[in-house]
Amino acid sequence: MNRDTMLRNTTFLLPAILAIAACQTEPAGDPPLAGAAIGGDFTLTGEDGNPVSWNDFDGQYRTIYFGYTYCPDVCPVDTQSAMAGLKAFEEENPQLGARIQPLFVSVDPDRDTPEALTEFTDSFHPRLIGMTGTSEQLDAVTRDFAATYTIGEKEENGGYLVGHTNLTYLFGPDGEPLAMLPTDEGSAAVAAELEKWVR
Repeated sequence: MNRDTMLRNTTFLLPAILAIAACQTEPAGDPPLAGAAIGGDFTLTGEDGNPVSWNDFDGQYRTIYFGYTYCPDVCPVDTQSAMAGLKAFEEENPQLGARIQPLFVSVDPDRDTPEALTEFTDSFHPRLIGMTGTSEQLDAVTRDFAATYTIGEKEENGGYLVGHTNLTYLFGPDGEPLAMLPTDEGSAAVAAELEKWVR
């Protein structure tokens, strides 16, 4: 290849390379939940029996999911996907990953004792914090976080199901809503979503 051909190729390729680089460093734009009226301070009882408040994590990114440990299918699958995605993100971005505090709020306070919550959260991520509260507290928190739950009728064996919103929210360091994590698409999609918004 002669010098003129090399110069022509470089002239042609340089704008394309610069465009690709610009795309890779461009911010993702506004987060999907920017400006949404979701969230707010609360205090619930943590899995260690001590109070846990939303504002305890000011300055950190937070993920939050509303479910229950006796959930037969949805909660374990969603939590596994979210926490596996967080672990993958932590491996690639240790410092940024450390800034994310995952939270699990049980909407089944009658069965989800501190022991049950600890066993559940420890199964998915060492930093996942479980918590619950009274019905009144949970009603207020779920309302503020655009979530719902309904305690089902008790069966003959005493068991029951709890209908609930199965969304995993990502919030920013100031407690602002950023995005919903795509747990239904698997851990790789969750890690990719975290990479968009956690800076």
